[in-house]
Amino acid sequence: MDTVVSRDGTPIACEVRGEGPALVLVGGAMTTGEHAAPLAGLLADAFTVVTYDRRGRGRSGDTRPYAVHREVEDLAEVIRAAGGPAALYGVSSGAALVLRAASAGLEVSRVALYEPPFTVGGTDPSRRAAYRSRLVALLAADDRGGAVELFMTRIGLTAEMIAGARRSPAWPGLQALAPTLAYDDEVLGDGAPPLDRIALVRVPVLVMAGAASPPAMTEAARAVAGALPGAAYREVDGQGHDVAPGAVAAVLREFLLP
Repeated sequence: MDTVVSRDGTPIACEVRGEGPALVLVGGAMTTGEHAAPLAGLLADAFTVVTYDRRGRGRSGDTRPYAVHREVEDLAEVIRAAGGPAALYGVSSGAALVLRAASAGLEVSRVALYEPPFTVGGTDPSRRAAYRSRLVALLAADDRGGAVELFMTRIGLTAEMIAGARRSPAWPGLQALAPTLAYDDEVLGDGAPPLDRIALVRVPVLVMAGAASPPAMTEAARAVAGALPGAAYREVDGQGHDVAPGAVAAVLREFLLP
């Protein structure tokens, strides 16, 4: 495990595997770089693959107050450590962060996204505001378990599933990541695809969604692809939001390799 130091002095833990064109994997909510290790292993024969713990997660530091631009600066340092320019692959809220980075002019060669969790169409903004307010209150009270439950409820897990998660050995690790739920929420902004920011991306982009995902996920992915001139859209057979590494590895190879 290596460490880079971000612009604000925050240490960011990263791991480099393989040789070839640089590729940085950017995880979503409630994950660390360790979650991307299986995919990194499948791609290390063709790429210099970098996984990292986003700030506030795993072995990385966390400098307050949080700001999205600081996460973009973290990613800039990780790209530099990879020998940039680098391709970026972002999953879920990590995909939203990748869009921020690519539109900010980082040394990015190509962008692959899997189900950026934006909302398209008519929605009730008060529901998002209520989630944010409740999340902030729970974290302020250091009720990390409550924050994780709130997030799980928001993404559609049943009470039975959440109870099972609480009993699982993974629960303490999820609680440790709870404060970063607020960070992911900030990365997503008001929840709508940031069309003005997306328009600034000037590199080839592939937007993916799982063929077995809810329609809202595929609609959001299509909306992002449609806002990017020349972007490709692809559905991955048999996959939902929690995409299997083996299902996406071949698609990434096809898109990223010349």
